[in-house]
Amino acid sequence: MNGVLLLTLQALLYFGVMAALLRARFAYGIGLFVCALGVMHFLETYLAAVFFIELPFGLLSPGSTVLFSGKLMMFLLLYVREDAETVRQPIYGLMIGNLLLVGLALILRQHETLAPLPGYQADMRFIDQIGILMVWGTLLLFVDVIALILLYERLFRAFRRRALPALLASSCLVLTFDQLAFFPVLHWVTGTPFDALSGGWAAKMGAAALYSALIALYLGFVEPADRPALSGRRLRDVFDILTYRARYEDLLARAAIDNLTGAGTRAAFEELRQRRLHRRSVDPRPVSLAMVDVDHFKAANDLHGHATGDEILATVARALSGAVRTGDGVFRYGGEEFVALCEGLDHPGALALAERLRAAVSEAFAHDPDRRVTVSIGVATSLPGAGDLGPTLAQADARLYAAKRAGRDRVVGEL
Repeated sequence: MNGVLLLTLQALLYFGVMAALLRARFAYGIGLFVCALGVMHFLETYLAAVFFIELPFGLLSPGSTVLFSGKLMMFLLLYVREDAETVRQPIYGLMIGNLLLVGLALILRQHETLAPLPGYQADMRFIDQIGILMVWGTLLLFVDVIALILLYERLFRAFRRRALPALLASSCLVLTFDQLAFFPVLHWVTGTPFDALSGGWAAKMGAAALYSALIALYLGFVEPADRPALSGRRLRDVFDILTYRARYEDLLARAAIDNLTGAGTRAAFEELRQRRLHRRSVDPRPVSLAMVDVDHFKAANDLHGHATGDEILATVARALSGAVRTGDGVFRYGGEEFVALCEGLDHPGALALAERLRAAVSEAFAHDPDRRVTVSIGVATSLPGAGDLGPTLAQADARLYAAKRAGRDRVVGEL
């Protein structure tokens, strides 16, 4: 009983910290969450190789039961709350990092003499074992995560959009497969007894139940949303994204970038708006929008021709993109109109940024005295935590036309 309680305590601690880091991604980015996963990956593999406890139902390792099962479920939670594009990044990072570990270990073996240290000697055989297990475990993780996400998507619909049974069923199936696939290599490398196969499987089923319940609580109370899954994609689309299918990525990139200006497309902007709509309850920051319109563009287009007009738009887009902050987005909204989306920027900061945008465009054409190009800008800022940016966009658009009526080449924000 004491062993079960200790395992439960470890699982609660692991989930609590990782869930807090995931929740903090809106304030600090996803890097904290990903780095914590990477650090725990080594401990997880080390414990799975050498640290076992005996319970009535068999041998098991906390590394496999608590840490690996927890990591797998955290990947699923990251997918549910974000998307497949986000969740694949740490998976590929872990895979490359583990291959790098093996490569470095092979080079280290080429040193002919090692300095003797009192009471300690480097154990390269152990490094080899850990390297094999980490690489094999990460390859399995890649398969496990894809299978877990696809199963969850299908079962979530089959269980009439109830998260808990979908989480439990999908995690039990995938963890069963993982136990059967990982144990033969573990036995071959370390000689782990076969009692750990059945004991580890039983422990993983308990971990699946506990983590599924914790994730369901997280989705219900910490990051509640209209629906517990955000993807809305077909299973084939999810698989294509997770596996970096080149054709899909190429189409996605071309759909998101305007060919003429290099700015984001209106479709890409609308997709960001929809994603924010689903995250409205968990993002406490304001969002500022700057609607930018090229002054007298039609007259310049008629006077100099469409080729010159295209060149003007491309130059304006480059100037805007170079003047915004890192992480801000610039999109071609239509014709000669652009929109800059700035997350976490209050209204005074947005007005200062808009003035910088206006000056950057003027400066971009300063070398050509015969072709003076200016822009008018309308600025609006959402309330903190607002999900729907439609009202903010309408405000920015209205202020853009106010800037036009006031004489152009100016910024208009909240009175």
